[in-house]
Formats: sequence, structure tokens, C-alpha cells
Amino acid sequence: MEYKDYYKIMGVARNATQDEIKRAYRKLARKYHPDVSKEADAEARFKELGEAYEVLKDAEKRAAYDQLGANWKGGQEFSPPPNWNSGFEFSGGSAGDAADFSDFFASLFGREFRAGGTGRTPPHAKGEDHHAKVLIDLEDSYQGATRTITLRVPMVDSQGHVVTKDRVLNVTIPKGIRAGQHIRLSGQGSPGAAQGAAGDLYLEIEFRPHPLYRIDGRDLYLDLPVTPWEAALGATVKVPTPGGIIELKIPEGSGSGRKLRLKERGIPGDPPGDLYVMLAIALPPADTEAARDLYRKMAQELNFNPRAKLGV
Repeated sequence: MEYKDYYKIMGVARNATQDEIKRAYRKLARKYHPDVSKEADAEARFKELGEAYEVLKDAEKRAAYDQLGANWKGGQEFSPPPNWNSGFEFSGGSAGDAADFSDFFASLFGREFRAGGTGRTPPHAKGEDHHAKVLIDLEDSYQGATRTITLRVPMVDSQGHVVTKDRVLNVTIPKGIRAGQHIRLSGQGSPGAAQGAAGDLYLEIEFRPHPLYRIDGRDLYLDLPVTPWEAALGATVKVPTPGGIIELKIPEGSGSGRKLRLKERGIPGDPPGDLYVMLAIALPPADTEAARDLYRKMAQELNFNPRAKLGV
């Protein structure tokens, strides 16, 4: 996917004010409007301008886009890194119809912004809800925790530039929460109209990559190296789990890729998840003459062809 430089499309500097962006769009929109423009690529340019303006006119989308662009190393192929927008606090502003824009736009904003309200705000209306994605550790869900999180809140300063300010919150993480679930912080959204109640803040949970476990819903997966003799003869080995180290029996004759289930040792819940141990046979290095002699002896005495089923 090609990275789109919305500032270049609009012909403005990256530090342009919101008013400068608005003026640039109006000028270019008149130039390339398909009903009046004689340019051969007027329709495509007009659509491209509309996409760029959809992002840059909005302080929230622009701040997120700027964060993403700062990490772009150049080149034609681009894909947003996982959880690139974590830590940004957004209001309920509309992202428009992502289908009207490019795949680049849809990949960034197609699902990240909720549809905003339209029309006149009634008296005493509740304030807008806010949304943010936050990253937590697996252990926080396994045990429950209270964490201090910092969110970046986009805003326009008195000079018309988009800036972000930090918002620090103490958040209770419920035991057993899964990726994709939300924590609701009542009254932490936008203020209501007149005497209306404030909106809420919804924190979408995502897990940081874990050095040991892969996470699938409430289930966990662990790749466990075992020696050839442990797999062939069977053994009892120590295995790390989020709840502590346990002893696991490796059945005799196990092969690489065998899956062993540790019931209810995944993320807590009703029902709790399981921990699946995936066996991976690790070969000792043949880094000494004695080790090489042992491998030669195995080759002579075991009469083993792992490719027999392939007919070779």
C-alpha cells in the first residue's frame, strides 16, 4: 500500500495552521472541481483533495496521522504498525465514509472513529463519549491491576496549530478482561450542554506482545522446546504459566508440533481460558567431535527416514 502525504497533496507545510489548511482546500477544490475544471485528472485530484482535507481539517485525525507519519521511513510500500494509534483519545467525531476514500485512509480511520451527532444539540444534552485504545500486560488481566495511563488529547492552540496534551488517569483493570473489551470511565468524556451530564470515556483493551505467550481470546499458547530424548521417551519438565511454574508430563513418542492442553490456565473468566503447550524438538548442536560421533551413531543404528511418507 502506498503512503499518502496529505500535506503534499494540499500544498501546505506540516506546521500549517487549521485556517491555512482550510484556505488551501477551498482554493484547490475550486481549481479541480469536476464541474468546472478542464484538467484531465480533475476528478481524481478532487477526490484526493477531499481525502486529505478530511484528515487535516480534524485535529484528532491530523494528530494521529502526524504520529504515524513521523514513523514512516519512506518508500512506496507502507503498512501501519500494530496499535499505531494507541494512547490517542478521540471524541465521537465522524470519520466520514471510509469507502469513499483510498485503502490507505480506510486502513487508518475506517474503524477508529465513531459517527458523531448531527443537527442541533438539545438543551441539557449529554456530552460526547470519548474513545482510546490502551495497551496492557497479560499479567494485568490475569491478576487484575490498577495502572496509571497517559492519553494524548489532540487540540487546537490559540495560534491555530494542532497540538496534543497529556491526560493522566488511574485505571482499575478488571481481572479476566480480554483484548477488544472496553473499560468505561463514567463522566470522563466531553462536558454536557447546560446541565447535561458529561460523556463517558471508553478504553479499548489491547495486549502488549508477550515474550512467552500468544493470546487468542482467553486462551494462551506457549512454544515449549524439548530434547529429542524427552519427546521420544517421555519426561516430566517444568513449564512457565502466568500463575507460576508447574510440572508437565511429556507423553512418550511425542513429535514436534504436538499440542498439550493445560485446562483453565489461560485468562480467567467464566469459563476461564486454557493454556496450550506446543512442543518444539530442539536439537543439541554438533559442536564437538564427541557430539558428531553420537549423531553418526544415531544415523547408523536408528534406521530412520523422516521423508518416507513423501516417497523418497
